[in-house]
Amino acid sequence: MSVKKDKDKFAKKIEIVNRQARYLYEIIEKYTAGIVLTGTEIKSLRMGKASIGEGYIFIDNGEVWLKNCHISEYTEGTYNNHEPKRLRKLLLQKKEILKLKQKLEQKGLTIIPLKIFFNERGYAKLEIALARGKKLHDKREDIKKKDTIRELKNKE
Repeated sequence: MSVKKDKDKFAKKIEIVNRQARYLYEIIEKYTAGIVLTGTEIKSLRMGKASIGEGYIFIDNGEVWLKNCHISEYTEGTYNNHEPKRLRKLLLQKKEILKLKQKLEQKGLTIIPLKIFFNERGYAKLEIALARGKKLHDKREDIKKKDTIRELKNKE
């Protein structure tokens, strides 16, 4: 009996996206960070059971942390299941962390999660962004741009 190796093991593209991020924030720089997860968290992510909309990122003692990100408990998990809103460590290079820390000292900047995805090797990654909050008039301009683009598409 032979075992067929599945080349498309990670072919199913799962992305958990923070849809409000681009509306509420002006994105300045993007980074890709690894996430330290437990076994049941990975299984829940592969099922797409997560929300990063209310999550945020902070730096403490030279380490980057993700807070308030909700990864649902794994349905087949036992007493080993994880806590849905626990702190999760992010993996970035030291240079990137120092650069982010310096830029955070500027007034009005924050770090937000944009999306969780799986890379080609099957590891969960988090795309984060250094961002500045938008003012109300900036949000209105974005809505007008989207409406005009939508109208142009409808005319074609």
